[in-house]
Amino acid sequence: MSLRDILKRISPKFLKRLYHPARRSLVAMARRHGVELLFITKDAAELSFWRSRLEIDKGKFRNAHYKELMLAIAGESTDDFLKGKIVADFGCGPRGSLVWAEQASLRIGIDVLADRYADEFTDNIISHGMIYLKSTEKVIPLPSDSVDVMFTLNAIDHVDNFAAMCHEIVRVLKPGGEFIGSFNLEEPATSCEPQQLNEEIIKNNLLNMLDIVSYRVAVKGPPENIYLPFLTGNLSYTLGQEGFLWVRARKHI
Repeated sequence: MSLRDILKRISPKFLKRLYHPARRSLVAMARRHGVELLFITKDAAELSFWRSRLEIDKGKFRNAHYKELMLAIAGESTDDFLKGKIVADFGCGPRGSLVWAEQASLRIGIDVLADRYADEFTDNIISHGMIYLKSTEKVIPLPSDSVDVMFTLNAIDHVDNFAAMCHEIVRVLKPGGEFIGSFNLEEPATSCEPQQLNEEIIKNNLLNMLDIVSYRVAVKGPPENIYLPFLTGNLSYTLGQEGFLWVRARKHI
């Protein structure tokens, strides 16, 4: 059995454990599953997760949940605020995270694996009404001041260079353009998600370059609805806890 076949069979929960920075543990775990590995890349982990997700979704990625979630982060009830705007999602994955944003004039999914998604999940990708743009770990290949609204959904902790990508997000936003994002707080770093973020890191590297419109922090909800505290207005959080930050902010004019 090839490594690719083996990775397809591994569950996302196992992958979360497998891609830990401790290489000796990784190799030992891999061997227990009959795999001899010198290394496993972050890209391989991400792709394996999405293959597993596609199997769960029975061949067509489900994406209806993005509308409720992204509107909740924005504090909006409809997508009217996106009318005629260029809208992007940083770290979009292949699932069609912006299919709901029908009022936008252009929808752009930004991801370092966009080309791999196109190859592996072709039928899904071309059905989403989105442009999928391959980013690097250093540069988003868009002109400065070109995006009206930039979403990101618990994705920016996946980047290798947090400061550089925060600057890139701000660079491509138009003056007065909006950043709307959700961040994992205090989630331990792994090889897949190398950034352990907290409010101070996010403020120093991103939010200090923006004007904050709304700012909400909460602990994680139950497994069946991890965002429940936001949706019920129960915004209790103690520094150092695992949780989420939801923020909406504007680029300086």
